[in-house]
Amino acid sequence: MGPWGFPLIYIGWAYLFWSPLFASEASVWSFPKVLFFLIGGASPLIAGTVLAGLKGGRQRLRELVWRLIDVRRIGLRWFIVIVLFWPVFDVLMAGAAVVLGVTNRPLGIVWEVVTSPRTLIFMLLLSFVFPAVEEIGLRGYWLDELQERFSPPLAGLINGIAWAIWHTPFIWFPGYYANTTFHPALWWWLPSIVLQTLLIVWIYNGTNRSILGALIFHGMMNFTGEFLGLAPEMFPFMLVGNMIAAGILIAAWRKSRNRALRSA
Repeated sequence: MGPWGFPLIYIGWAYLFWSPLFASEASVWSFPKVLFFLIGGASPLIAGTVLAGLKGGRQRLRELVWRLIDVRRIGLRWFIVIVLFWPVFDVLMAGAAVVLGVTNRPLGIVWEVVTSPRTLIFMLLLSFVFPAVEEIGLRGYWLDELQERFSPPLAGLINGIAWAIWHTPFIWFPGYYANTTFHPALWWWLPSIVLQTLLIVWIYNGTNRSILGALIFHGMMNFTGEFLGLAPEMFPFMLVGNMIAAGILIAAWRKSRNRALRSA
């Protein structure tokens, strides 16, 4: 099936089980709709583990698990980058938004995220547990398949486009974002997902293909935004920051590639 079997299973399985969610206005978190959401949402894990098992058997599956739990792949420098990147990025973007007149109140820290047990549990699930399901298949399996054939930027773009397509129905799921401050619009959200994928590729490759590193980075992106309470005007503005960060990465990748070619 090459590298294209994954997106067929990944998106096809999800959309199959998510279709019934639009049949009523009841919250996606209500029973039984939540079951359809969770079963469909397991598609990256299902696609990744099934294809890994078919391609490499138990050894490939054990390797996926090991890269999910092996903390030694993440050196101290990379751990600091993973934990601090999004808080620093969001604060810098907030400062830029004030200077440029986008909003005079870019942040409003939501203490309830860490003080309310119910909210904290929900946010930890949304920020770290659900992304674990995504990262195992999407990056742990498929990104490797793509990078065997394409450069990191191109592999990241393909990976990110599929990730964006998978996320698209979320804005129509009734009540999905009811307990968050995040209310996306497709015109800025989908490009942001693609650009953020390039940042995850950077972390993934820099930590020796650590699924755990990609997971924590992904989770910190979600959790930081909710805790800092980004103003609605900030989210479209953040697209500019994502474009700048991704552009710097692509330039660095090209420079590294050219240096390697000259050395060869």
